[in-house]
Amino acid sequence: MESAPAIFTGAVFSLFGGALLAWTVTRARRHLPVAQGARPVASATVASVVAVLALASAAWCFTRL
Repeated sequence: MESAPAIFTGAVFSLFGGALLAWTVTRARRHLPVAQGARPVASATVASVVAVLALASAAWCFTRL
């Protein structure tokens, strides 16, 4: 029963990281801003780093099973 929170948390992190990465790539390919009112390169970089960190956190959670 102790693995259920790790599975849930890993799933949430992976869904968030994957969706954020897909959003960032889609917006960057269309040369649209990732975040409104921010510089395009800076916002794409920050969003990509956060997405990769979320995916890494998901992988870490899944290794705790």
